[in-house]
This record gives sequence, structure tokens and C-alpha cells, in this order.
Amino acid sequence: AQRGVTIPPSLLKQAEQEASAGGSLVWLALRGRLLGLLVVKDPIRADTPAAVRLLQRQGIRLVLCSGDSRHTAEAVATQLGIDEVHGEMLPEGKLKVVQMLQAQGHRVGMVGDGVNDAPALAQADTGFAIGSGTDVAIDNADVTLAGDSLASVSTAIAISRATLRNIRQNLFGAFIYNLIGIPLAAGLFYPFTGWLLPPMFASLAMALSSVTVVSNANRLRFFKPDLEEMSMSVELKVTGMTCPHCVAHVKKALEAVSEVESAEVDLESSRALVKGSADTAQLLGAVEQAGYSAELV
Repeated sequence: AQRGVTIPPSLLKQAEQEASAGGSLVWLALRGRLLGLLVVKDPIRADTPAAVRLLQRQGIRLVLCSGDSRHTAEAVATQLGIDEVHGEMLPEGKLKVVQMLQAQGHRVGMVGDGVNDAPALAQADTGFAIGSGTDVAIDNADVTLAGDSLASVSTAIAISRATLRNIRQNLFGAFIYNLIGIPLAAGLFYPFTGWLLPPMFASLAMALSSVTVVSNANRLRFFKPDLEEMSMSVELKVTGMTCPHCVAHVKKALEAVSEVESAEVDLESSRALVKGSADTAQLLGAVEQAGYSAELV
């Protein structure tokens, strides 16, 4: 209507519904005549909702800042269970959100992968760049995550906390050890208790203290992230299956995708239920490569 194009009320209503569902709208017109409407959707990764829950379980408050329209950003935030959301944001807008949170006394971590995220990544107390993101984002971040899953953020935070906890344990142990060992080796207890530590045993005790600290630090090698909730179910509608052979073909294609735990395919309902943390785009691509079409349910 802003450019003299008349939009039917029914199509306008449908456009509002699609925008509320997270779609980005692209109107097509030629010489004042409406040609159609394109709805572009960027599907949420299968493991993202679980990754968000893991972060919230760690006591982290999540804020979504997006350059997409307000309706799209709010729809995505609703699906992910994020309460605070900012849409239609330019790079300076994301930067202001980070600065506002810091002014409120929060320690802010920023996760981003694009050029528009670079100023906020540099301003944040800790910037996390997605490994598949742009070079500008990676250069302005403090941490570069391997892969493109948000689950890596909670893993990085868990590793950091485990490392700090290990350091505190080592410092406390070394302090107590030396608080007792040094006076004993110096003979300060001898006049009162008759205790005296020979130099040979003092040297051995010092070596054992180093072994204790190193052994405790090596426990971090066995660190395992909490991925209990990362396993999810994704339901696909598969078109083109006509026989049990087709079902077996689709099932084999889905189970071949990385991070798929199991796949159940039903011919009658034309549905496939996939369990695991595989990327949704990879699942859809696997079905298409097998000669069928699929969409998320």
C-alpha cells in the first residue's frame, strides 16, 4: 500500500500469520500490481531448544537480539522460551543492549556469527563467535566455538567453571599443605611436640605436593559436558513414499546423518520421527538426496 500496491485483506491476514510464526515476508509487485508473497524461514536447529534450556539451567539470563523483524524475532523467542527479545536491530542497537546490561551490573556474554555482531562481541565481557561465522566476528570475539551449535556455549561455560573450581582446589590444598609442612620442616614444632622432619622426607613431601596438584588438574581431561537434554525428537513429513522399500530407504538415509540416534518412518502417515541432536537442515537434505521431499512438522 505504501507504493500504491493494493493488497487483498485475505493475503494480508495470511502474511501476518506467517510473520507471527517466524517468517520473513518478501512482497513481489510489478508496475503497481501485486504478483505474490514470498515467506522466507530460517528453521531453528534441532538442538537449539535443548541448548537454551541448558544455559538457563546454568543460571544464565538470555536476551535475543536480532536484525529480523520484530514479529519474527518474537516468534523465535517464544519457541525457544526466551523472555526478553529485541528485533529489527542494527549493529549499534546490539551494542547499546550490551552496554545497558553492563551498566546494570551484569557480566555479559555475547554470541554471534555475523559482521553486524562484531561491535557487541567486542564490547561484551566475553564474546563467543560461532566457528562457521565471518572473520570479522571471530576477530572481535574472545572465544571461537568449534562447529555452529549453540550447545558449545554451555559446554565452554561449564569447562571454564570446572577449571576455576580446580584452580581453587589446588590453591587451597597447596596453602594448607605448606601451612603445616613448612613450620614442621623448619622445626618450629620441635620445642613443643618433639616433631622434627628430616630434610630427605621434607624433599619427598614437596615432590608429593606437586604430584597432588598436577593429578588434580589432570582430572579435567575427563570432563564431560552435560548433554543429557540435548537429545531431541524431530518430526518430518516425507512426500513420495509409496512402499515399504521407500520407508527403508528414507530410514537408512536419516540414520546415516551425524548425531542421529534413531529414526522411525511410517508409510501410512508419511511421517518420520528422528531422535538425536542432528541439524535439521542435514535431515531435510538427506531425505531429498534419497529422492523424496520433506518438511518439518
